[in-house]
Amino acid sequence: MREPLRHTWEILRKDVLIELRAGTRTFALFSFVLTLLLLFSFAVGPDAPMLRAHAPAYLWMALLLASTLLLARSFQIEVESGALDALVLAPLALPALFYGKALANAAQLIALGLVALPAVIALYDVKLVESPVWLGAVLVLGSAGLAAPGTLYAALTARIQGRQLLLPLLLFPLIVPCLLASVKATALVLTGDPLEQLQSWVSLLVAFDLLFWSLCGALFPRVVEA
Repeated sequence: MREPLRHTWEILRKDVLIELRAGTRTFALFSFVLTLLLLFSFAVGPDAPMLRAHAPAYLWMALLLASTLLLARSFQIEVESGALDALVLAPLALPALFYGKALANAAQLIALGLVALPAVIALYDVKLVESPVWLGAVLVLGSAGLAAPGTLYAALTARIQGRQLLLPLLLFPLIVPCLLASVKATALVLTGDPLEQLQSWVSLLVAFDLLFWSLCGALFPRVVEA
C-alpha cells in the first residue's frame, strides 16, 4: 500500500514541478480562461441580469475548454521522449501513474478556477450568497470530475495524431452530468438556495467523482498497455 502511494506522489510532484517551471504555458492557460470569460461578457452585452444568471455556466464552460488544452499535453512529454513505454515496463503500479497524473490535472484545474472566480465576480457582478466553503467544495469536486476521465482519454489518445481534436469528442459526452451538476451547484452558491437543493447537487458530484476515479483507475492499465 505504501509503495503505490509513494509512486503516486512522485508522479504528482513531477508533473506539478514541470508546469511550474514552464511558466509561459501556465500563464497562457490562465490568459485563455480570462479571455473566454471576457468574450462571454462581450457576447451578452450590458445585460446585467442575464450575465448574473449565466455566470456559473460561463465559468464552467471556460474551465471545460481550458481543460482540453491542459489534458492534451498531460502525456505529451512522456510520449515524445519515449518515457511512457518505459513507465509501463517499469516496476510501477499503473494505477499509481494514473492517479498521479489525474491529481496533477485536478490541481491545475482548481488553480484555473481560483483565478477565474474573481474575474467572474468582477465581470458579471455576482455575489456569494452561500458560504464560500460550498463554492470551494464545488470547484474541487467539479475539477476532479473533469480530471479523471480526461486523464484516461488523454492516455488513450496520446499516441494519436490530432489528439487535440479527438480528446474533446470523447470527453465531452461523458462529463455532461458532472458539468451540469457543477453549474447547478455553483448557481445555487451565487444566487441562493431557498429550496435547499445545494447539498443534493454536491452529493451528486461526490457520486460522480467516486465513480469516475475508481472506474478510470481500473481501466487505465488496459489503455496504456494496448
